[in-house]
Amino acid sequence: MRRIEPLILLGLILACGGGEVPPEPPAPVEVEPVKPRIGFWVLAEGSYRVLEDPNRIPRLIQDANAQQATDLFVQIYRGGRAWFASEYADDAPHQKIIARWGESTLPQLIAAAHAEGIRVHAWFNVLNVAVNRDAPIIRAIGPQAVHVDREGRSLLDYPKNDVPFPDRLRIRLGTPGIWLDPAVPGVIEYLEAIVDELVKAAPELDGFHLDFIRHPISLPFAPGTRFKGGLEFGFGVDSKRRYKETTGQNYAPGEDWDRFRREAVDETVRRLGARIPEPWLYSAAVLPWADRAYLVAMQDWRGWLREDSIDFAVPMVYSRDDKLVSYLVEDLVAGVGGDRVWLGLGTWLFKNDAAKMKHQLALARAQEPAGIVLFSYDSLAEKPETLQWTQEALQ
Repeated sequence: MRRIEPLILLGLILACGGGEVPPEPPAPVEVEPVKPRIGFWVLAEGSYRVLEDPNRIPRLIQDANAQQATDLFVQIYRGGRAWFASEYADDAPHQKIIARWGESTLPQLIAAAHAEGIRVHAWFNVLNVAVNRDAPIIRAIGPQAVHVDREGRSLLDYPKNDVPFPDRLRIRLGTPGIWLDPAVPGVIEYLEAIVDELVKAAPELDGFHLDFIRHPISLPFAPGTRFKGGLEFGFGVDSKRRYKETTGQNYAPGEDWDRFRREAVDETVRRLGARIPEPWLYSAAVLPWADRAYLVAMQDWRGWLREDSIDFAVPMVYSRDDKLVSYLVEDLVAGVGGDRVWLGLGTWLFKNDAAKMKHQLALARAQEPAGIVLFSYDSLAEKPETLQWTQEALQ
């Protein structure tokens, strides 16, 4: 091949381009990263118990403002008990507040937050009633409302709410307690009635936040009932009967059975969401390992987002392992949820380690998530200097 002289080549290029030198590309515009919304989970029965005393509300709002918080997730239903007027839940906590203060403190908290531009979400423990064997929902429906394990044992029969021997030698529950089976007729309907009461009691709320919206899980666990090794739940007589009525098939472990159990949780999410007012935001605290949530806990939160069953999910990234946290937050923000995934961080793990707490907050902020929620306000309020640490990290 003949060699073309550089000057000749330059002339050809200029001729083809009309002799004009192309303009320089514009300088890149620096875009200020969008600051995430900041939220706190506020416990009903933590160390601060803000709903039990209206005089504690100003400090909560003051602390939230100092953190530039935008959202408070205030627990109003746990263990089958309600911090609002209810005939379907045990509203003893609410009645105690009324007896002492003459009125509900929840509307006062909402009004105080709104005055500062802060949203309030009702945090609702859906399918877990803690260790309350006498929860109204169990009394109304019967013991069949409670999960039964693969061996046919009800959680009500677990000694001290833990796995019976000899299984306990190799298997433990991730969160011991009494869990409800949403596939049992009557369970979802009863929960709907409680949500209706909440809407009536506090229509000024900005959102409804689900927690414990899954099956209980054991450690170790198996990825579905095709495998043996863990301890799965949802095997009650009523659930198996409903499976046959729904599918026309006899119960058998496998993918179809797992799909049925998972869809009962999906149905719970859809139906409770249909009870809340249109302006309310709808969200859920979820497991951060999406595949494990789907296969083991029957929690298809990616599907809830994809189908617009909820507005956003808050994976609970609770770990002391910084590398694991970095992997999780990267995957969660870049995954199916995108800007509909907020990151939940377990700041209570680092109450004595300012550097560690700030580092994990920095890891989360680096992903530019839509929101960051800290668990919990109560643990931070116990040790006020930790609020200063989070404030410095979130500025």
